[in-house]
Amino acid sequence: MSAPAPSPLVVVDAEPLPRQEEVLTEAALAFVAELHRRFTPRRDELLARRAERRAEIARTSTLDFLPETAAIRADDSWKVAPAPAALNDRRVEITGPTDRKMTINALNSGAKVWLADFEDASAPTWENVVLGQVNLIDAYTRNIDFTDDRTGKSYALGPAEELATVVMRPRGWHLEERHLAFEGSPVPGALVDFGLYFFHNARRLIDLGKGPYFYLPKTESHLEARLWNDIFVFAQDYVGIPQGTVRATVLIETITAAYEMEEILYELRDHAAGLNAGRWDYLFSIVKNFRDGGQKFVLPDRNAVTMTAPFMRAYTELLVRTCHKRGAHAIGGMAAFIPSRKDAEVNKVAFEKVKADKDREAGDGFDGSWVAHPDLVPIAMASFDAVLGDKPNQKDRLREDVSVAPGDLIAIDSLDAKPTYEGLRNAAQVGIRYIEAWLRGLGAVAIFNLMEDAATAEISRSQIWQWINAGVVFENGETATPELARKVAAEELAAIRAEIGEEAFAAGKWQQAHDLLLHVSLDADYADFLTLPAYEQLVG
Repeated sequence: MSAPAPSPLVVVDAEPLPRQEEVLTEAALAFVAELHRRFTPRRDELLARRAERRAEIARTSTLDFLPETAAIRADDSWKVAPAPAALNDRRVEITGPTDRKMTINALNSGAKVWLADFEDASAPTWENVVLGQVNLIDAYTRNIDFTDDRTGKSYALGPAEELATVVMRPRGWHLEERHLAFEGSPVPGALVDFGLYFFHNARRLIDLGKGPYFYLPKTESHLEARLWNDIFVFAQDYVGIPQGTVRATVLIETITAAYEMEEILYELRDHAAGLNAGRWDYLFSIVKNFRDGGQKFVLPDRNAVTMTAPFMRAYTELLVRTCHKRGAHAIGGMAAFIPSRKDAEVNKVAFEKVKADKDREAGDGFDGSWVAHPDLVPIAMASFDAVLGDKPNQKDRLREDVSVAPGDLIAIDSLDAKPTYEGLRNAAQVGIRYIEAWLRGLGAVAIFNLMEDAATAEISRSQIWQWINAGVVFENGETATPELARKVAAEELAAIRAEIGEEAFAAGKWQQAHDLLLHVSLDADYADFLTLPAYEQLVG
């Protein structure tokens, strides 16, 4: 008798996890292997194309709408597929990682949608990757509950008709999954996350009256959207479900994608659900792409770049107009505030800001928006209820009054605000605190009453890098230099040590986080993504 064929994918450098055999089945791994064989070569070509485009931006310091796709933009006849019933009303979406407690709380939150996140809100330890999949399977089969060891509080799912619709976010194209290898090479994390989730849940979701719905992160061009569309077509045929069952919402969180919104919807039109405006990654992308562009591209402190900044208004209003012209949902940005259980005044001020932000988005024509905490769901819901009433969305608001020229999207110098010394200090503070938690396997981290994810660390380190390389002079007369960044980071590390005590400091990864932040902030060779060198240091 001949030996059985070996599994096409090999799990490497990973301790066995409870119930991993339910996720890493031979059939599921065979599907992921086939995705890898067919689509990773194109992924590799598109990553190389990103580098070429970055070099072109470095040479020209400009971007424009693509002349070669002008006919797609000019053709008013095409629309994306109509939204399925489960995705037609998206007025409030909650985001968060797929740990067991969050899975239950997000589904029960009262939000219309939960963005179940394997990307920026999740550090990609093998445990998070695999057990996150287990938790989603358990949620769909209603085999999920959770008891908090610390508080003794128990969590369970509410009635099925009250649960949020899940839209799952896989990792971006740039990340590998080192624990799954094919012929000695790692498989892209995006294909692992998508493949395992789709294989196990596509039919189950259809039976529940929903479907396999996805958020696509870090997309930089319509050609990357085309790759995803081809993956969806193949995957649906592979498991034998109708074409168009998959629906994808693309995050417009890179500056290059902002110039290709219509083309991205066109490529995905049979599978497109909408576009989303992601703030921190968008700013990070501007710094990354225009880092050689001189003073006119220097961003002020991140908290000074609000959504009312002229270049951010251009981006969001163009997104609404583009989506509604093509029959797609326009989803607004994140309200990241985490309510304080101790300070009612902090909550009052923050809630007023959240309400103003959501009122603006609803008034601008967005069909929904994001929150990071269940307590914010009613606030955002009220803002959209006031505009939508009983309507599921406002796609009928075409925003034909909006006109955005290419230069409007990169008019960074239209801002009056300037970088400040306090902004440098905050970037070091938040960067160290976030990276330390990420290295311990946490991707969504509450810092100073805000829920931060990897995009936060990206904008923090990018601003330090940009300010140094642009020779910014702060209001106190000090110039941004590597030496100043090291001094400020050392002070912040010492402050953390004093705040949490020697024992907690020694038990954490604080020095490692400090060193990594400085590495990616000061290295002349700007790392495309902080998570690439960070993943090399992530244990598990």
